[in-house]
Amino acid sequence: MDKKFCIFDMDGTLVDSMPIWKSLGKDYLEARGHQPTQAQLAAMGPMTMLEGAAFLMETFGVEGPPERIIGEMHAVMETHYRTDIPLKPGIQDYLEGLKRQGTRMCVATATAEPLARACLERLGVAHYFDFILSCETVGKGKTQPDVYLEAARRMGSVPEDTAVFEDALYAAQTAKEAGFYTVGVPEAAYGQDWPALAALADETILDWRKAL
Repeated sequence: MDKKFCIFDMDGTLVDSMPIWKSLGKDYLEARGHQPTQAQLAAMGPMTMLEGAAFLMETFGVEGPPERIIGEMHAVMETHYRTDIPLKPGIQDYLEGLKRQGTRMCVATATAEPLARACLERLGVAHYFDFILSCETVGKGKTQPDVYLEAARRMGSVPEDTAVFEDALYAAQTAKEAGFYTVGVPEAAYGQDWPALAALADETILDWRKAL
């Protein structure tokens, strides 16, 4: 595909933050005396922060309001985004190559926009993207296509002319069903889903350093 428009997931695709995100809900609950099951933790995976906070309140009786819970989790993640979460190896060169080709790029992420921007600015790659769009802004997680459709609209593109880069199978499925060209990226946190993602995707990138 001639990639004139690209939508990038951030966590696990551009930056190596998934180990921290994967343990956030568990660490948060255990610090408050709860022992979540693997099924409960898996259920939280596709949720936005707001959906996750509501889930914690309903399932574990964590004291709300949701905004307080989100604030506490954001504080933990903000420290990591501002200090130690790294880029995936080779991603900066890949983005630079697309930029030279005149590709328009944006980020569509479940992470709140201020946190995503803080991370990408620290890593020196924020300038490659026209904008950062959060699922929180559109009010739907990536089990729904809203964030991809809004990102394409803002770039002036349509799904069939737009590549979506994702490491999560459920997110890639959503993009694919909405008509986007999907690019699968392996992420250790979703290792069990890689065969299905590789089969679903129109293209796979095993190593950013060898992608261009």
